[in-house]
Amino acid sequence: MAAALDPVAQLTPRRAGLVVTGVALAVGALALNRQLIGVFYDDGLYAGIAIALARGIGYVHPHLPGAPAAVHYPPLWPVLLAPLFAVLPVDAAALLGKILNLLLAAAGAGLIAWHAARTRLLGEEAPPWLAPVLVGAAAITIPVLAIQAVLFSEPLFGVLLVAAVILTDAPPPRLGPGVAAGLAGCAAALALLTRSIGVAAGAGVVLYLLVVRRAPWTHLAAAAAPVALAGLGWGLWLGRHHGGIDPAMAMNYGSYFETVRAAGLGVFWPSLRDLPRPLGNLTLNWLPAPFFFYAFGAAALGVGAYGIAYLLRRTAIAWMLVPYLAILAVWPFPGDRFIWSILAWLALVWTAGALALLRRWRLLRLPIAVLGGVMLVGWGGVQVPGFAHRWWGTAAGRVSENFRELLPALESLPGNAVLATDDEALVWLYTRRTSVPFYVYTYRGRTSVRPTPAEHRAYLERQGVTHILMGGFGSGSDEELDALLGAYPGWLKVVRVWRGGRALLQVHHAS
Repeated sequence: MAAALDPVAQLTPRRAGLVVTGVALAVGALALNRQLIGVFYDDGLYAGIAIALARGIGYVHPHLPGAPAAVHYPPLWPVLLAPLFAVLPVDAAALLGKILNLLLAAAGAGLIAWHAARTRLLGEEAPPWLAPVLVGAAAITIPVLAIQAVLFSEPLFGVLLVAAVILTDAPPPRLGPGVAAGLAGCAAALALLTRSIGVAAGAGVVLYLLVVRRAPWTHLAAAAAPVALAGLGWGLWLGRHHGGIDPAMAMNYGSYFETVRAAGLGVFWPSLRDLPRPLGNLTLNWLPAPFFFYAFGAAALGVGAYGIAYLLRRTAIAWMLVPYLAILAVWPFPGDRFIWSILAWLALVWTAGALALLRRWRLLRLPIAVLGGVMLVGWGGVQVPGFAHRWWGTAAGRVSENFRELLPALESLPGNAVLATDDEALVWLYTRRTSVPFYVYTYRGRTSVRPTPAEHRAYLERQGVTHILMGGFGSGSDEELDALLGAYPGWLKVVRVWRGGRALLQVHHAS
C-alpha cells in the first residue's frame, strides 16, 4: 500500500518524460521574447534563407549582393521556418519560430528523460528519479534557455539526435531490427542536414550496431545509407556553390572546409584545451583559486571520460559523443553552443561514470560526493542569479535595443544602398537594404587574422558598399574601421553619429 502511494515508485518512464517535458515547457516559456531576429547572427541568417525559400528565390542569402547560394548551414532548419515567413510578417513569424523551438526543446528533453529511465541508463542501482532530474536540470540551465530563445537550430538537432539514439538502443518492438536501423539512420541523416556536426550521429549509429550489436551487414547498410546520401547530397551542393562566396567572408559564409583549411592542424591543441571551458564556467568558476579550478576540473573530466567508456556497451549516444567531441577538438570557433545542445546527455554520462566508479571502488564515495557537490554549487551559483536577472536574454536584448535605435536612420538611404555592418542579416530583415559583414577575418591556427586596410577596402569595393554602419565599440569592427580611416583619410564621410561609438558613414568615391 505504501509503495502504491509513493510518487517515486509511480515514476514510470512515461511519467518521467511527461514531467520533464512539462518543466522544460513552463520554464522555457519564460525566455520567449520579441527581440529582433539576427541578434545572435546565425538566427538572422537562418531567417533570411527561410524568406528566400518562401519567395522561391532558392537556398540563398538574399541580403548579400547577388544572393549567393548558402553553403555554411545545412538546409533542414530554414526549410522548416520557410512556411512561417511565407505567410506572416517578420516579427510574427519570428515569434512562432521561437515557440516552435520551445516545443522542440521540451520534446527533446522529455524523450531523453523517458529513454534514460526505461533503459536504466545510469544503472539498475540508480534511483529512478535521478535521470529525469538531471535531464530536467539541464533543460532549464541558463545557457540552454538562451540558445532556444532565438531561431537557432539546436532544439531541432536535439530531437533528431535523441530519436536516433532511441531507434538504435531500444526501438519499439513492432519494428524489425532492419527497419529500426534504417529509421535510426534517417534520424541521423536529418540531424546532419540540420547541423553539419550531425555526421557524428550517423557514425555513432553505425559503430554501435557494428561493435555492440554485431548487426548483419544488411542492417548496417540500412543505417549507413541515409547518412551517406544526406552527406553526399550536401557535399555536392557545397562543391557546386561554394565558389559564390567572396573569400573575405568565407569564415562566416563559406563551407566548413574553408574554416578547417584556414585553421590547419595548429588549432588542435588550443581547441582541445578550450573544449571543457563552457562546462568549467558553468560548474567550477566559483572556486577561489586557479589551482582548485584545474584540480577539480581534471577530476571531473576523468569521471566524464570513464562515463563514456562505461556507456559504450550500453547506448549509442556514447559512440556519437566520441566523434562529436573529436570534431570540436579541431574546431577553431568557441564550442559553447555545441556543448549546450548536448548538455543533458553530458550530465547523464558524467553521473553514469560517477555511479560506475562508486560500484567498483567504494573508497571513492567521499571524493566523488565532494566533486559532485562542488559542481552542483557552481551550477546553482549560475542558475539563481540567472533566473533573478533573466540572463538568458541579456546579451540578445542589448543587441536588439541597439539596432532598434539605429535602424530608423537607414530608411532614408537609397534603395540601392549597400551597407557594411555587424549583424548584416538583421539589418536586411528590417530594412531590406542589401548588407554585407563589415568585420571580416580568417584563421591561422586558432588565432583570428584581420585583413590589411588595402585588403579590407578591396573587399568592400568588390561588394559595392556605399555605407558603413558601426554598431558600437568592442566588436572588433571599430578597430578595422580605425585602420581604414587611418590608411585612407577622406574615403569615408560621417553621416550620423550616436553615443557609444555608433556611426553611419558614407563611402566617398571621389577621393
